[in-house]
Amino acid sequence: MKKIINGVESLLEESLTGFAKAHSDIIQFNLTPHFVNRKQNGAAGKVALVSGGGSGHEPLHTGLVGKGMLDAACPGQVFTSPTPDQMMAAAEAVETGGGVLFIVKNYAGDVMNFEIAAEMLDCEHETVLVSDDVSLPRDHSTGRRGVAGTLIVEKIVGAAAEAGANLAECKELGDRVNNATASMGVALTSCTVPAIGSPTFDIGDNEIEMGVGIHGERGREVMDLANASDIVEHLVTAIDDDLQPQAGQKALLHINGFGGTPLMELYLMYDLAAQYWQNKGIEVVRSLVGNYTTSLDMAGASITLTLLDDDLIELWDVPVHTANLRWGC
Repeated sequence: MKKIINGVESLLEESLTGFAKAHSDIIQFNLTPHFVNRKQNGAAGKVALVSGGGSGHEPLHTGLVGKGMLDAACPGQVFTSPTPDQMMAAAEAVETGGGVLFIVKNYAGDVMNFEIAAEMLDCEHETVLVSDDVSLPRDHSTGRRGVAGTLIVEKIVGAAAEAGANLAECKELGDRVNNATASMGVALTSCTVPAIGSPTFDIGDNEIEMGVGIHGERGREVMDLANASDIVEHLVTAIDDDLQPQAGQKALLHINGFGGTPLMELYLMYDLAAQYWQNKGIEVVRSLVGNYTTSLDMAGASITLTLLDDDLIELWDVPVHTANLRWGC
């Protein structure tokens, strides 16, 4: 294993310390327990948005803390859920009288620990459970995983919260965006968790893992390596079958890299996916391309489509200022 680290045990804390120094105008890092929060809290009575999960997916979630998005994020160890005390401390630090909305990816550890934290909070609170991964069936025993669509939920709900939407409205909006979002990923290589020191799964030089999870979980099938057009067609067909968008529908198309894929390849994927839906009469009116929900050093990418209406477009366009997502400021 080749990693630029001092040690497995110190990696997260040292990384967060550097992150906080690099973006000290936007966020601050609380050491014990670990959480990142906005440098300045939102207005009194604003709904506080708190998210989090295992590290290794950067910039999700810490890089999305700031004006117009998250108020705080709780990073666990690599691919390990943060603890309830992190979530409670973060929520208490940013709650200003409007209650707390937890945005949680549907993974067992995250769900359990956020539920424990919520039960111990004295303020009003709600939870949006993100479950956009269509590589799993709707009736899967633990539900569908929350993957790159999490960013879409956080951005749109963050804009609404900044504008003064109340807790119930933010909860309803988050659920609505989640239900309008579908994602699916493909891996060309595995990833290497520093504490393990070897690839999470074995994959041949001429194989790809279709439907892979963001923690390196095996996908729904191993396929022969194909060209970009065939790979994208497999992904977009699964997404289209699930969302079933109608001609004339407006949409946001998000191509997300897993950490080890060049932007050159991600933009190629964007062009192919956009062509697919445009040929079906879908209006791709907003886009996002880059590494946002990564899986350490995995080579691969995911495609996310979110169906939009005019209200959602307006919320997406609202200015945002975080370390890794910003416009209009």
